[in-house]
Amino acid sequence: MWKKEDQKLVREFTFNSFPGALDFIQEVGLIAEAHRHHPTIINAYNKVRLELTTRDAGDTLTSKDYALADAIDALSH
Repeated sequence: MWKKEDQKLVREFTFNSFPGALDFIQEVGLIAEAHRHHPTIINAYNKVRLELTTRDAGDTLTSKDYALADAIDALSH
């Protein structure tokens, strides 16, 4: 579930392996490119943390962040 932290939407995902986390990151990258909106991605072995904020709007939350979060949630992982 996404949560708000300091003008960001944040969510952490856990996978069975490092390759599983990398596959997810690749999928998120493709979605981000399609939305022309890019998250901060932090990876530690099998854990991935995504942070969404709109830099062009002064690092605040906008509809772009919520749309990207919804698209990421639609991934089956």
